[in-house]
Amino acid sequence: MNNKTKILETFENKYPDRDYKVKHIAPEFTSLCPKTGQPDFATITLEYIPGNLCVELKSYKFYLQSYRNEGIFFESVTNKILDDLVEVLQPRWMKITANFHTRGGISSVIEADYEDEDYWYEDDFDEDEDDDFEDGDYKDDFLKN
Repeated sequence: MNNKTKILETFENKYPDRDYKVKHIAPEFTSLCPKTGQPDFATITLEYIPGNLCVELKSYKFYLQSYRNEGIFFESVTNKILDDLVEVLQPRWMKITANFHTRGGISSVIEADYEDEDYWYEDDFDEDEDDDFEDGDYKDDFLKN
């Protein structure tokens, strides 16, 4: 399936003004090794801070199952899942951790994350102003005492 994002359904986040983390763990992910055609098994952990939308779990399960017969490298599938979910959900922050089972004596953990560039607020601290505190020389008199 070329456009797997069509499988994903969403629902409205009822608390868009609150930062809270959602974590879904899918221990039965499977795809195929593109070199050998052998099955690869992984636990996929999705963590995100939602914006206005959340992923509906049944559709997320079907989305992950759509990789069952697809030959794709670990790194590619992890990043593809992240890209698709970011496109559909537009979260504030998201991380995908793909913990692939040992195969040929090697296990692999692939992590990919995304952060909305407008999400984190800018405070008044300016990194160029750090010279106010050089060598114990404090700008504010009350700190000298």
